[in-house]
Amino acid sequence: MGDEIRVTVWNEFRHEREDPGIKEIYPEGIHGAIAGHLRTCPGFQVKTATLDEAEHGLSPESLDSTDVLIWWGHMAHDEVSDEVVERVQERVVSGGMGLIALHSAHYSKIFRRLMGTDCSLRWREAGERERLWTVAASHPIAEGMGDYFELEHTEMYGEPFDIPSPDELVFISWFQGGEVFRSGCCFHRGLGKIFYFAPGHEEYPIYRDPNVLKVIENAVRWATPIRRPEVVRGKVKPLEDL
Repeated sequence: MGDEIRVTVWNEFRHEREDPGIKEIYPEGIHGAIAGHLRTCPGFQVKTATLDEAEHGLSPESLDSTDVLIWWGHMAHDEVSDEVVERVQERVVSGGMGLIALHSAHYSKIFRRLMGTDCSLRWREAGERERLWTVAASHPIAEGMGDYFELEHTEMYGEPFDIPSPDELVFISWFQGGEVFRSGCCFHRGLGKIFYFAPGHEEYPIYRDPNVLKVIENAVRWATPIRRPEVVRGKVKPLEDL
């Protein structure tokens, strides 16, 4: 891994092509909006990949040059190749690649595989207000964030959320309709770090919001693999005389 953090932003890129209203919000695609911000951040090298590319844009060579993978999916989870899912899982668990799962990526094959649970939740599309509370103020993902920030219009995600207990919980959301949700969750799987961040319904310009983009930027830095010698597994000789 070089000095720059190598980021791949993956997106289905279906809604933006099929729905004129969503295309108007994200003419460059959701991946383009996120990548556009990250390219303004110092120390990042950013590329994008989409579902309909060969191997979904996630060939072994592409993943080998990725330190952190950002994943947005919604309407085509089942179209993601199991072979690619296994490849990504291996890169996270054994290779230390970071994974940031956004919004409805909670139901993606890769996130469910890494969580080992159904990852189901309650939801409602009513364009209501969401208030995200920072509950781990000292966490690197919360750097620069206040006690809370708000999104005026969003999709409600509510508890119960069928995930393992997060290793670290950074944000909790409250919605205008009364529900709450664990909206910023950190996990460790093998050598890799995973962050789930809930805001991001495609019908609203959530990935234009500076607070949301700042959280994603912070999460990329947190999820970056640490520099360490290659892990030796299997049969080994003793360190001391036996």
